Amino acid sequence: MPAFDFPQDLLDAQAALDEVQAERDQFAQLLPWSAEPMPGWTTDKQLHSDYRHEKPDSPGYTPEEAERLAGYRARILELTTQVLTHPYWATLSGPDRVTARTVLKHVHDAAGPEA
Repeated sequence: MPAFDFPQDLLDAQAALDEVQAERDQFAQLLPWSAEPMPGWTTDKQLHSDYRHEKPDSPGYTPEEAERLAGYRARILELTTQVLTHPYWATLSGPDRVTARTVLKHVHDAAGPEA
């Protein structure tokens, strides 16, 4: 895999994007399954098993939860725009640009892109 000399501000923006997405994902795990209040449900018994999928009633998101989620979305959009429109990409062409974007997405992984 070729090495790329990413500018520090691009590396920082990608790291911030990864961090905000991870925070959003962790927060989303705590949210009810539906943004709006919805009644729970149970599926019919599955063929060849007694399994029935169930969802409890969802109270919906509180205004604070919805606002926090919207804040994550806005920050992710801002950082994504910063990464995708960075002037560095104009210095590359064709397959190198695609490869560089893939490398950048994994540059902060502990094991690197080869993992």
